[in-house]
Amino acid sequence: MLELRPTCENCNRELPPNSTEAMICSFECTFCRTCVEELLENVCPNCGGGFCPRPIRPQHNWRRENFIGKFPATLHLTHQPINTQAHRQFAASIKTITPENR
Repeated sequence: MLELRPTCENCNRELPPNSTEAMICSFECTFCRTCVEELLENVCPNCGGGFCPRPIRPQHNWRRENFIGKFPATLHLTHQPINTQAHRQFAASIKTITPENR
């Protein structure tokens, strides 16, 4: 079950459960779209993977109680701003490799 983390790990921007600006890697590292595109260059600073839009959990109980009311987002904040210079060096070697081939 996705945690639906509440903020961008880098800039601490709020990313509520229904945000279309939340991006995640396969380990659920969560960043806002702006940080992913403009700073991270689609390279997760934690694992080197790529990002995709975070799914939005349904707000209503359409079926089998699979909705945000039964499975709420986490309240735990993960704010660890990246070292921009170190990330640029790290990302430079792998950003040209498509995420599915990293």
